[in-house]
Amino acid sequence: MLIKIGELAKRTGATVETIRYYEKEKLLPEPSRSEGNYRLYRENHIERLQFILHCRTLDMTLDEVRTLLQYWEEPDRDCGDVDTLLDEHIHAVEVRIEELKQLKQHLNVLRQKCVSRAPAKSCGILNALADNSCHNE
Repeated sequence: MLIKIGELAKRTGATVETIRYYEKEKLLPEPSRSEGNYRLYRENHIERLQFILHCRTLDMTLDEVRTLLQYWEEPDRDCGDVDTLLDEHIHAVEVRIEELKQLKQHLNVLRQKCVSRAPAKSCGILNALADNSCHNE
């Protein structure tokens, strides 16, 4: 079964631009072409794209996806490095969570700079952003 890029997009929920980008990044193999030069995709493209998209929903980088695809394509290969990759990704997520907690705290402090409606020129939030005083608390 051969399908065009629009159908591949519809089946996977990816955009046409995303599919082209993954091709350019060599995450998806180059499809065959029709006589009219349309891209023609096979079942393996659908499966591979779904795999890539699932990895991306887990916030994995393209390099992490590349590595995982290598293991996925070699099912008899020892997957110890996959465990390591996932452990490192979990750690990166934990670091990001801490950074987001600090960001939330910073935004809460900034929000407290203005508790009522006022003209923009006297807005505590805007003034704090302008003089960077919201970082000092």
